[in-house]
Amino acid sequence: MSAVLRISQTHYPVRALGPGTRFGVWVQGCTLACKGCMSRDTWSAGGGTGVPVDDLVELWRSAVARGAEGLTVSGGEPLQQAAGLADLLAAADEVRRRADRELDFLVYTGYDEDELDETRLAAVDLADVVVFGRFDVTKPTALVWRGSANQRMVPRTDLGRRRYADLVDHAPERGPLQVEVRDGDPWIIGTPRQGALRELGRSMKDLGLRVTDTTWRP
Repeated sequence: MSAVLRISQTHYPVRALGPGTRFGVWVQGCTLACKGCMSRDTWSAGGGTGVPVDDLVELWRSAVARGAEGLTVSGGEPLQQAAGLADLLAAADEVRRRADRELDFLVYTGYDEDELDETRLAAVDLADVVVFGRFDVTKPTALVWRGSANQRMVPRTDLGRRRYADLVDHAPERGPLQVEVRDGDPWIIGTPRQGALRELGRSMKDLGLRVTDTTWRP
């Protein structure tokens, strides 16, 4: 019987959380509760949907067939479902071993490396790159795919080092953001720079759009 991972959502293609086009999985549940987090809707452990890992892997398989270049797991806090994450990456690895190109796994966690116990370390064993560290709203950054300057992007495999070596210290002129529509509402994918969400709210009001709720305000 397949393990179950409680998730907030999945999406393909994701273009703002890692290189190339990617399959994204956002897990549900996070007790770290970083101030200023843009994804407060993923905090509640009772929210989201419990999805069998086998079903998630079928979505990953479909994304690979459509040209995905990697898998990104964010949240929520993936390492608060360490066993499910380990099962997901192990099953996803079976798919990528059969692919005709290299596919990388990128995992985001609010934990620092020294907070990872044996179970959490095992969960990211197959991750090519891990972004470590809590989001800190007082430490803005221009580093790509990171929300604050304290967060560390750590390549952990040969593939991760080859694909991300020039990106660890990369600070593009504009941070990558992606806007999709989910259940009729705009949904932002990426790691906005300081002030970007306020500016987005102003722009929407200037366009005559009424902003009644956001995922980054209490």
